[in-house]
Amino acid sequence: MSQETGTTPGTAGGTGRSAGPLDEVDRRILRELAEDARLSIRTLAERVHVSRTNAYARVERLLRDGVITGFRAQVAPEPAGLGTSAYIALTIEQNTWREVSAELARVRYIEHAALLSGEHDVLALVRAPDNATLRDVVLDRVQSIAGVLSTRTWLVFEEFDGTLSPWQ
Repeated sequence: MSQETGTTPGTAGGTGRSAGPLDEVDRRILRELAEDARLSIRTLAERVHVSRTNAYARVERLLRDGVITGFRAQVAPEPAGLGTSAYIALTIEQNTWREVSAELARVRYIEHAALLSGEHDVLALVRAPDNATLRDVVLDRVQSIAGVLSTRTWLVFEEFDGTLSPWQ
């Protein structure tokens, strides 16, 4: 697959360039914001031991360079009414990734999808209210997308975050 020069909604991609290397202060800023994105600049500056002006400039640069892509709430699926989670592996026709990814981006309950190498072409994380909804997502929505040849579904019994995340 060739590298894109821009990002299309619903697809991954970018310029193929990386932002400049991150220094220790940048990494501490990312760690603090990954822990609590609602921090004020003042509190962030205090925690990473820089001035407010420096903290503000660094956050703005990290945003401009695409290192920070946004700020959002982390939602616990089960208490939010999404008690069934599953990974769906898709095998797709060659050269249909763009069309399939655009359609997947419009399927309700798909939280994340990734293009893979290996046995399957796409892996999607689905969070649904119940098994009946999951069945509808897989059988009615995903399998009806042009270019999807087959799917394989794995139910998620339990989830956890790694303790050695690069940002925490």
